[in-house]
Amino acid sequence: MQSSQKRDSFKSRAGFIWACVGSAVGMGNIWLFPYRVGQLGGAAFLIPYFIAVALLGYSGVIEEMAFGRAMRSGPIGAFEKVMSRRGLKGGAILGYIPVVGALGIAVGYSVVVGWIIKFFVQSASGLVTSAPDSGAFFGAVAGPMGSLGWHTAAILLTLFVMAAGVSRGIERLNKAIMPLFFLMFALLALRVAFLPGALDGYKFLVHPDFQVLWTPKTWVYALGQAFFSLSIAGSGTLVYGSYLKDDVDIVSSAKSVAFFDTVAALLAAVVILPATFAHQVAPTAGPPLMFIVMPEIFKGIPASALFCTIFFFAALCAGLTSLVNLYEAPIEALQNRFGLSRAASVAVITLAGLALGIALEDGARLGAWMDLISIYVLPLGALLAAVMFFWIGGSGFAADQIRLGRNGNLSPLIVPLGKYVFCGLTILVFVMGIRLGGIG
Repeated sequence: MQSSQKRDSFKSRAGFIWACVGSAVGMGNIWLFPYRVGQLGGAAFLIPYFIAVALLGYSGVIEEMAFGRAMRSGPIGAFEKVMSRRGLKGGAILGYIPVVGALGIAVGYSVVVGWIIKFFVQSASGLVTSAPDSGAFFGAVAGPMGSLGWHTAAILLTLFVMAAGVSRGIERLNKAIMPLFFLMFALLALRVAFLPGALDGYKFLVHPDFQVLWTPKTWVYALGQAFFSLSIAGSGTLVYGSYLKDDVDIVSSAKSVAFFDTVAALLAAVVILPATFAHQVAPTAGPPLMFIVMPEIFKGIPASALFCTIFFFAALCAGLTSLVNLYEAPIEALQNRFGLSRAASVAVITLAGLALGIALEDGARLGAWMDLISIYVLPLGALLAAVMFFWIGGSGFAADQIRLGRNGNLSPLIVPLGKYVFCGLTILVFVMGIRLGGIG
């Protein structure tokens, strides 16, 4: 069943870019990227990371934007339409894979955003920086049913924005708060620069350990970091592309998204690594970096509650915009596939997110769930979207859709890069993720 409702759209190229940047900039930029830099040779890690961002941004991000716009649909409709052009069936069934992946990650991500909201509110009140034991404080939040109310608030806040639609909700939100994210982290970077010992962190960032470049894992983890950071999963970016007007240059837009996402990651590293060096603590991976290590660091800074509040506000900006993108894929599917109104689709996904999320109200269970989806479902969704666009659609179809809205010439390398390099790298992400228990 297809919806007959008029499809909403982004009102401006800037709004579309900020929405895609909001989708890409998330917790991986804040807690995982600085850890990878610290773990894998400092500046040396940036070399394979920049290469991976360039390759994926110039292929996968372009593909998902163009595919969505070409089919004016999310993954279910897009897969079905492109396969039907070849007389093939089963596209809709395959399209459910990235939609389920987006919903699965969104359900778990909602719990994390709930933690961030709680830390933001309690940073402003001084409770976070006055807690005698940051580890115990976070443990109480991440324990069984430790943040159900905040988790619920995260879902309701996200879906309240989404109920307003694409242009009045998603676009306005991202245009308002993503610039604030960059401003907040710039302020934090300025403050961290004056910490005694911060210079050692800067030295670490600019003095590479080139020996790690001979280690295959360095390149694999750099690829995984770039892949997930750019939000390539065959779902959210594809859906955002379906709301894009024909006169927008997708190649230029993808470059902007890759650039701002990289700037966000580097800003996080410039804040977190010098701060950890100044306080002689390791940049621990995962949630402890954000929820335990950073609060401990802020405790030793004058106006600790203020800077802690700024940090969690910036994290909330990143988390909320990513969550909006993740929930948009299943909401679009209900609208476009089953003909539900926007309000009804949002209501259904709200109830589903709350019901499924209750089972993840435990840090250990949440981690296992997020690993399951990110290792198995998301790369598979990205690979299916790429195969549909570049292989099932064909080289001529792909080139025409990428060229649409572009003023300049289209590089002859884009389609081969997508068909062979991007598909190959996505298979590598899938295989190595399974082998290493996750790479991003």
